[in-house]
Amino acid sequence: MPTGSAEPLPLGRHAPLRGRASELTALARFVEAVLAGQSRVLVIRGEPGAGKTALLDYLAGQAPGCRVVRAVGVQSEMELAFAGLHQLCVPMLTRLDGLPEPQREALRTAFGLSTGPPPDRFLVGLAVLSLLSEEAEEQPLLCLVDDHQWLDSASAQALGFVARRLAADPVGLVLAARDPIAELAGLPGLTIDGLPDGDARALLDSALAGPLDARVRDQIVAETRGNPLALLELPRGLTPAQLAGGFGLAGARPLSGRIEESFLRQLQALPPEALRLLQLAAADPSGDVALVWRAAGRLGIPVQAGAPAVEAELAEFSPRVRFRHPLVRSAAYRSASVQDRREVHRVLAEVTDPRLDPDRRAWHRAEAAPGPDEKVASELELSAGRAQARGGLAAAAAFMERAALLTPDPARRTQRLLTAARAKCDSGALDAALGLLIAAEADPLDAQQA
Repeated sequence: MPTGSAEPLPLGRHAPLRGRASELTALARFVEAVLAGQSRVLVIRGEPGAGKTALLDYLAGQAPGCRVVRAVGVQSEMELAFAGLHQLCVPMLTRLDGLPEPQREALRTAFGLSTGPPPDRFLVGLAVLSLLSEEAEEQPLLCLVDDHQWLDSASAQALGFVARRLAADPVGLVLAARDPIAELAGLPGLTIDGLPDGDARALLDSALAGPLDARVRDQIVAETRGNPLALLELPRGLTPAQLAGGFGLAGARPLSGRIEESFLRQLQALPPEALRLLQLAAADPSGDVALVWRAAGRLGIPVQAGAPAVEAELAEFSPRVRFRHPLVRSAAYRSASVQDRREVHRVLAEVTDPRLDPDRRAWHRAEAAPGPDEKVASELELSAGRAQARGGLAAAAAFMERAALLTPDPARRTQRLLTAARAKCDSGALDAALGLLIAAEADPLDAQQA
């Protein structure tokens, strides 16, 4: 289940982050405190493309005395209970045996390493806290979590618990998110805004192949509000005539949508096999490069198809699959037709081990289903049961809802909708639960169901 992220660059190889002097100073003090034996928590907030990931990469490269572990929230894994927490803790699981037994068993059950009753959320949080403390005894520990807004709810809740209870251990926890999040309320924060105008103009100039009219340049800087990713990516693929006309100035789409459009233009310039490979990789966010190549082989995509994508700096395939930015992944997935998406999910399901990762396999099969399919719905129902056993109520609700949508028999569909509604309610998603109840009323109800 873990998703990989690129290794941080060695100290001194980072390019300077333009216009971020105050932010870099804050991060330097953060690392100094951790190296001095203190615990620290920091929540970095900013819109897509503001530079949160760049700051995390910089921080990882500027902490040579720390052990660095990382996790990234992935939108398509939001329904998999404890997926994000599993990413973060995998490098430390060799220390599980040193935890108190109740904590150890709670974490093992949460991660699917053993079976048992649904783990107590309090014990899971304590287990993660103890695991970080054990790891930090050997070397100061830096935990970096990107795209927190896309973590599954169980992981987000556990990390919020841990963030408020770090004590005297040399542990630094940095969480990057787009918007304010309830689990992180009240924690020390660092808000990343757009670059100052001078730095924004210089960054835009660095992305252009030729000179740009000063008035148009100022309009672009104003429209992007100094967003670094927008300044670097939006001009790509546009002609001088488009730029001279004040590109994008009439567009009313959100900035993230326009950045994704820029990535889409770059993707469409790739050879067909390279684009198909990226569509395949985008459909499975596990980062397992061996899985992607097995699926690619079934689709007749050769290994060398990845070279143009790597040369364009859109993705990398070693040691794990990693896209340059989450919006590249999103653009790649959206670039595929509905039929092509179903095909890649079908192949990914075929090459996913049903014993090691039955839930991800079931989810791929569901995404590949063109219509109601009781066999797939039954697999999803089993996944819902496993998720609930691990304490993942939101994940159980998502699996059961998807199972209901794929159920051909009206009576069984109604029962699954009601079960999903109960799980939604138990997880706190009351509006979603109400929507499922309304859907269930479309079919006849027996007295107990009513």
